[in-house]
Amino acid sequence: MLRLARFYSLARTKVTCNQSMPFRQEYALKCGLEIHTQLNTKTKLFSQSTNSATSLVDAPNHHTSFYDIALPGTQPVLNLEAILFAMKLSLALDSRVNSVSQFDRKHYFYGDQPQGYQVTQHYRPFARGGKINLSKGLDGIDELSKDIGILQLQIEQDTGKSHYTDTEKDVVTLVDLNRSNVPLIELVTKPDFSDIKQVKAFIKKYQNLVRHLHISSGDLETGAMRVDVNLSINEYARVELKNLPNTSSIINAIKYEYQRQVGLISGGDTSSLMEPETRGWTGSSTVKLRSKETTIDYRYMPDPELPYISLAPDVTSGVKELMPQLPDDIMRMLMKKPYQLSLKDAKILTYNSNQNDMYNHEALRLYYLDTFREFSKLVDEHNSTKLPTNWIIHEFLGDLNKLQVPLTKAQQILPPAVFAQFLKLLHEEVISATSGKMLLFHILETFKQSNCQNLSIPDFSKLIKEYELHAINQVDPQELMNLCNDVIVQHTDDTFIRNLVSGKKKSSLKFLIGQGMRRSQGRIKANEFEKKFKEILNIQW
Repeated sequence: MLRLARFYSLARTKVTCNQSMPFRQEYALKCGLEIHTQLNTKTKLFSQSTNSATSLVDAPNHHTSFYDIALPGTQPVLNLEAILFAMKLSLALDSRVNSVSQFDRKHYFYGDQPQGYQVTQHYRPFARGGKINLSKGLDGIDELSKDIGILQLQIEQDTGKSHYTDTEKDVVTLVDLNRSNVPLIELVTKPDFSDIKQVKAFIKKYQNLVRHLHISSGDLETGAMRVDVNLSINEYARVELKNLPNTSSIINAIKYEYQRQVGLISGGDTSSLMEPETRGWTGSSTVKLRSKETTIDYRYMPDPELPYISLAPDVTSGVKELMPQLPDDIMRMLMKKPYQLSLKDAKILTYNSNQNDMYNHEALRLYYLDTFREFSKLVDEHNSTKLPTNWIIHEFLGDLNKLQVPLTKAQQILPPAVFAQFLKLLHEEVISATSGKMLLFHILETFKQSNCQNLSIPDFSKLIKEYELHAINQVDPQELMNLCNDVIVQHTDDTFIRNLVSGKKKSSLKFLIGQGMRRSQGRIKANEFEKKFKEILNIQW
């Protein structure tokens, strides 16, 4: 049996909407989200099969047991790790964990759901209530602060996956049950969203939260996180949007559906908006899948093979004591004294993109905090905030990405105490910033050339002497004059000089200074070059 997605992916709507049309006050958007999140437990929800969401082996039907393929007579055994993960997320969202919850059967049949039902929590979910706070300062929404309420969180099992292949005679459906019975958490929000910025910020924040708690990869592209949207305009009937594979699809589908409904309302044709319906997203438009009259009757019933989940009173409090500091609290800490990071830099240390194998943000943040602490012991703390930020978040991280050296390897030769010594050399102007960049890159490049096997700590004094990187405090006037004249001869002409001296192109002076710094390998300070160039060219501005 083919999923309806097979058919609506080829469909096209007859409604045309202006894609640049903004949201309008007279057409109020009311929106809620349903998010399914795969948990990265070691085994599946009701069997001992390896969780395919965390495995590198992706051969079809490789991670299956008799229960996963619905062999008659097999029975479920609950994975308690999934309960722990659900509790961690519930506590992070300030939800009320129910002391007793139950599993129910949701009956429907697809080829990739061989049991003929899905085990979920319909009547008594794991947790209710809670919220995620969005703010203008941290999340970029228009309001100063907005709470997005959570209706409930429920634990359920994932389905398998169907793959469709066109042949000359027919369409062949291949079923892979690796994903069958992988544990999910379904989160349902209240319809508290009123614009696109809020939706986008919420998805990003929730995605980062599940990564921060180490309960899911949170990747939309791989299906580890899947989002359905419920929306209505001006209190008309709710429309559910499905088949939304990534954030851009979610945003574009909401925009399109908003504009489609605004077109119907403004044109006086609201008959199709009177009843709830489910619509799919084709990549360019929404198309109708089913209306209220054709909604599937899932015939929910308590699962007779699974007992209630009964939690002792001290379980929730015990897990709460082990909860890590949450991302918003971490960002606010980093943006205050003594760190004083910008929002952008604080997010680099807090938000987990899950796309960079060179480092993870938790490890990078710990490295930054340890280095900052070690550096503050060596110098006046009041003047120590910018160097760790600039050199770890920007220079060091940039070198790791360029050289493809993992942070876990690099910090073996540059542990926080050693990196703090390097920053002290910069702070005391033993070496210039330019020389520091060359030295740091040289150390990491040499380390990579050894296949990350040479774990000896670098001798900064020896390297500075070997490559003549010492900053020049007493500049030889004749050497400076010669350097400036060489730069002027090689990089300027009459037009360049006239525009610079007249002040028409003041930025050209920075170019000359940069060339001088490059020739001196950063040993001579920029202000020395600036003074000398102005003197030679008789620049008065």
